[in-house]
Amino acid sequence: MAQALDIARCDLDCEINNTDHRTDLNGVDRLIVRRGNLFTITLYLNSGSYQPGVTDFRLIAETGPCSSESSGTKVIISLSDYLDYTQWSASVTCSTADSISVSMCSAPDAPIGRYTLTLVQDHETSLGEFVLLFNPWCPRDAVYMDDEEKLKEYVLSQDGIIYQGSHKFPVPIPWNFGQFEDGILDACLRILNENPKFQRNPGEDCSGRRNPVYVSRVLSAMVNCNDDKGVLLGRWQGGFEDGTSPLFWRGSVDILHDWDANSCKPVRYGQCWVFAAVACTVARALGIPCRVITNYLSAHDTNSNLVIEHYVDEDGKLVPKSRDMIWNYHCWVEGWMTRPDLAPGYDGWQASDPTPQEKSDGVYCCGPVPVKAIKEGELTFKYDAPFVFSEVNADVVVYKKNKDGKEQKVLWTAEVGKNISTKSVGTDKREDITHLYKYPEGSAEERETFKKANHQHKLLQQQDDTGLQLKITVSPEMRKGCDFDVFASITNNTNTTKLCRLMFCSRAISYNGVLGNDCGFKNLLNAEISSGEEKKIPLRLNYCKYGNNLTDDSLIQLAALLQDYSNNEVLLSVRTIFLENPEIKIKVLGEPKVNRKLGVEISMKNPLPEPLVNCCFSVEGSNLTGGRTITETLESTVGPREEAKIKVYFTPTHYGLRKLVVGINSNKLGYVKGYRNVIIGK
Repeated sequence: MAQALDIARCDLDCEINNTDHRTDLNGVDRLIVRRGNLFTITLYLNSGSYQPGVTDFRLIAETGPCSSESSGTKVIISLSDYLDYTQWSASVTCSTADSISVSMCSAPDAPIGRYTLTLVQDHETSLGEFVLLFNPWCPRDAVYMDDEEKLKEYVLSQDGIIYQGSHKFPVPIPWNFGQFEDGILDACLRILNENPKFQRNPGEDCSGRRNPVYVSRVLSAMVNCNDDKGVLLGRWQGGFEDGTSPLFWRGSVDILHDWDANSCKPVRYGQCWVFAAVACTVARALGIPCRVITNYLSAHDTNSNLVIEHYVDEDGKLVPKSRDMIWNYHCWVEGWMTRPDLAPGYDGWQASDPTPQEKSDGVYCCGPVPVKAIKEGELTFKYDAPFVFSEVNADVVVYKKNKDGKEQKVLWTAEVGKNISTKSVGTDKREDITHLYKYPEGSAEERETFKKANHQHKLLQQQDDTGLQLKITVSPEMRKGCDFDVFASITNNTNTTKLCRLMFCSRAISYNGVLGNDCGFKNLLNAEISSGEEKKIPLRLNYCKYGNNLTDDSLIQLAALLQDYSNNEVLLSVRTIFLENPEIKIKVLGEPKVNRKLGVEISMKNPLPEPLVNCCFSVEGSNLTGGRTITETLESTVGPREEAKIKVYFTPTHYGLRKLVVGINSNKLGYVKGYRNVIIGK
């Protein structure tokens, strides 16, 4: 019988393995591998030598506090002549008098997480620890994606674009996902261990981590803190003095660091794009291809009837009778994975929403549900298909409440689920993916989808081309600090002159549909429109009126209500406008090189007719600013039309294309964001 091996030490060959597994951006001080792929370790010996076919040992890989073979969280690996990539396997590939190279492969459906590795002979020898991640490069993995450019975007890219603004004016906001920054992977693994399912039954939860559907649902619940020790606390009304405004965040790194460093105390505060961005960071860190989605005119159906009911008063102002809302935009994430639990044909992008809105199985989470299931109206598919379906497809019905208490149905061409957007692969351009969620409105496929959804779809009431038509048009440029006109355009397609009443109002509005103060109002009791005439009635929006009423979202809702005296018919037109912020200019000083100090000059012109005070500049970027945020506050006041300017310096740590994300906060403009792509040379 061969002598047992006396192991002096084990070299996990972290630098080589991590580079091969595309995890080297996490660092090379520990082993981080993706499941289903080969990695090699080296055993150095004090005594004894390896004799093929004679010397025998086994390896044990296990994860979780109560691992077991039956749950798949513990596996005993015997040596074989070759690697079997369908399961855990190991093979000695090279041996010398004082060392052995062992190639290993994990099962492509193994649970992800932290593992210990032990060598077993007549005794056990600990070889160390490693982290196992999902592997979208492995065809046998449930998250496999057969497109290298998409993998670079949806797994490896540490920065991106999130869309805000309005469906008529999508605004790209830069975001630093930072999934490979120091400490982020540990925070993501801690999220898994802090989830209530792990606390109740750690063995079952760790076993469930083999399935990206299960992991995605856990993340959807844990990114918000409503039921658990989750990452973010949401707030949509009131001040943020006891925390950080959601509009301040430029990336996920500070949020995850704060949560991890403060014993899982929720970070204050998040709103939908922050929840979605953090969920995207965690998914990418764990190896699930992921992207952030923005749905404009997103319905929030609170009573699950797939209809949004609104009520307005005689001036066209919203009456708070229903909890149903239409958010100006709403963000969620999509993860790429197979769905063996569903009928064939529903693999691919799965929508998941970590913003706490409605409960699912008693917990504030949503998804994952196949995007294709939403398009096809398959509302019985897991998870939460009816809620996501209503976000992009709900009907909208509006009633006018008269002073006598009677309700009158209003003719309104309402739209839900417009310009569903995400960042394009490999560029900063917007990709419209509305066609992935819904068939064209009014098409035969759309009507068939509603039948399948068991929803009596009432086609949106189109204004009669032979009667009165009402729409809102706007000026070409609507910039914060300027005065400008918006217009109620009335067209009379009848053969007689029409006498009407027009109520044209404007109110500040938050992105989630909560209305604020008036920004301008016009009430024409006797608007006369001749046969065949198109009359444009202006409403002047003055900065002195709207400036102090704007929310940080920079949105104003316009509503025009037209009453035809001849038949008492009421028409409504609604439009939300976004007021543009000034451009942030970013100038690179010198030639960008790895490990060489780099300077940038950042400037912004004050567009307001009043001074700005306390201008605070914040700068961050993955592999640029060392995982930290650089902040600097101007001591001087920035007068009207004057320029705020600073210089900052940092040392890039990796070569390649990087995104420098900049935010400027001031007393009157609020949060303004910008970015610049920088190519760092070797």
